[in-house]
This record gives sequence, structure tokens and C-alpha cells, in this order.
Amino acid sequence: RFLIKGGLAGAAVYVAYDQGLLGSGTEGAEALRKAQETLPPAIQEWTDYLGWEVRAAQLPATPKFDFSISNSWNKGVHTVMSALSVAPTRACEYTVEGWKYVKDLVK
Repeated sequence: RFLIKGGLAGAAVYVAYDQGLLGSGTEGAEALRKAQETLPPAIQEWTDYLGWEVRAAQLPATPKFDFSISNSWNKGVHTVMSALSVAPTRACEYTVEGWKYVKDLVK
């Protein structure tokens, strides 16, 4: 079981890498465009093969994504770097407040 699961996971990672999903944002956008072009004909082919009656109007439209992975990544990096840049100052402030609190308790 472990080997089968590991093989399936490895195959999934390989397919994702081969299709460009693990690359840059432009490679991911290209892979999404290819999927949007390929899926409707493939679904129609399978429904014809299985004998199901499915009209193109019944298939849901592919969702439109207005989401930039690179912009989200950059925003996350900026947020983390901003937090790290103010961390020493905040640590000093909290230390001073802590010492004041301890001094007030000792009085």
C-alpha cells in the first residue's frame, strides 16, 4: 500500500511539474489556458463514449481567475519582511513594558 500511494503521489508531482504548474506564474497561466482548451472536448468525448446525453449548455463554464500568484507571493514576502524589520524594536518595547510591570509588582 505504501509503495502504491508513494508511486501515485510521485506521479502526481511529476505530472504537475511536467505541465508547468510548479514553475513560474506565466507557466502556470499557460497550463491553465491549455486546461481550459482541452477539458470541454475531453468531457464531450467521454460522454459520447459512455452514451450519456450531455449538451454543451449543460456543462458549467470554466471559472475565470483574476488571481496573480506572483503578486500574492510578493505581498506575502513584503509582509514577512516588514514584520521581521520591526521585530527588534517591538521586542525592546515589550521588554521595557515587562520590566516596568515587574517593578510595579515588587513595590
